[in-house]
Amino acid sequence: MFSENNFKELSFLVYGLGSTGKSVIKFFEKYKLKNYHVWDDVNKNLYKSKRPQNLNKVLKKVNFIVLSPGISLNITKNKKRLYKFKSKIITDIDLFFLLRRPHKSIVVTGTNGKSTTCKIINHLLNQNKFKSNLGGNIGTPILNLKIKRGSFVIIEASSFQLSHSKFIQPDYAVLLNITNDHLDWHGNMKNYTNSKFKIFEYQKKSQYSLTDVKYKNEFKKRNFSGKLIIPQINSYRKLKSRIKNFYIKLDINDENMSYVLAIAKLLNISNKSFIKSLKSFKGLPHRYEIFLRKKNCVFINDSKATSYQATKYALRNSKNIFWIVGGLPKKNDKIDLKHLKKKIIMAYLIGRHINFFRKQIGKHISFKVSRTLNNSIIQALKDIKILKKKNNTILFSPASASFDQFLNFEKRGEKFKRLSKHYARKYI
Repeated sequence: MFSENNFKELSFLVYGLGSTGKSVIKFFEKYKLKNYHVWDDVNKNLYKSKRPQNLNKVLKKVNFIVLSPGISLNITKNKKRLYKFKSKIITDIDLFFLLRRPHKSIVVTGTNGKSTTCKIINHLLNQNKFKSNLGGNIGTPILNLKIKRGSFVIIEASSFQLSHSKFIQPDYAVLLNITNDHLDWHGNMKNYTNSKFKIFEYQKKSQYSLTDVKYKNEFKKRNFSGKLIIPQINSYRKLKSRIKNFYIKLDINDENMSYVLAIAKLLNISNKSFIKSLKSFKGLPHRYEIFLRKKNCVFINDSKATSYQATKYALRNSKNIFWIVGGLPKKNDKIDLKHLKKKIIMAYLIGRHINFFRKQIGKHISFKVSRTLNNSIIQALKDIKILKKKNNTILFSPASASFDQFLNFEKRGEKFKRLSKHYARKYI
């Protein structure tokens, strides 16, 4: 870690000029750091005065390369050059930890549930008079946060950010789960798993490491220094019935909530305050979002489910499901409906990868090829009318990324909600 004066003596290359790259430049300007260069493979006109003519020369010269999280060394145009200087690559989160600051940090990662967990922890802290800020992968770049002295900083860290981290040192590090995801970016499951465990790598003995019991042996094998805490899901379930919040009490949140409770215990928040605080929490959009109830039908937007592992939680929590599924499947993803097929009445396949989903689910459940969200909603509502079942669920949990038909999962989810409201008025 560096003092502010020492920090100003370092030199940097900001590689990638999306929202994260721009936040890094703003951060440098705030601390009057002038010795930095910028590079973007696509946009060559941004910050032209800082763009070098000779990239190789700058890569050799600088102390650090701040790589934007969206850039994979396996795919990028300059991968050979970057691999050569891989030891210099850091992320925006590293910059945050490079400067010694008087605050506490809670960093959360995991394949599924990290945004919701971060949001609940932030809510809990604010309700219990802790000063708290939330940023990172969840929306606001960490370097853009205005942090007050003595406050908590809650950071959602993606595997992309952790992969190159060299200075991240959370006071409370949380690893929720690891399932098959982002293998196109990381190359293989081993690299992806290693990136997630990076969250513990630089912790001190006085800091806390929270993870599932199934990762206990791996944690000890890697000789991490942090104090290992295994959250107990049954401890949370004992309190669950006393929480007056429908969303929080969904079974889909039990794993997340066991970590929130463990953090609460470490911060000496009583069970009474824990229960009271959660009453006012509102769930995040696109995460098992129940946005419409009409007669015998409930509509759930779970557009954030970009892998089958994420969708599985939604299927477990629902019944009489008319399931809209499809998009850009994740590399090596497998759909196992063995214990869930009785919950699903019909599936509606959308997107440009119909054959993948047809092969994965065709032998287990009934399905129709809808191709678009518009068609799938109309077909589901017509089927509900014909079948005349009670307590039906139209579940949009695509089990895949959005990029084959949409800009992102948010745009996809918003369109599902808009079309559902329109056709519900027409058909119900």
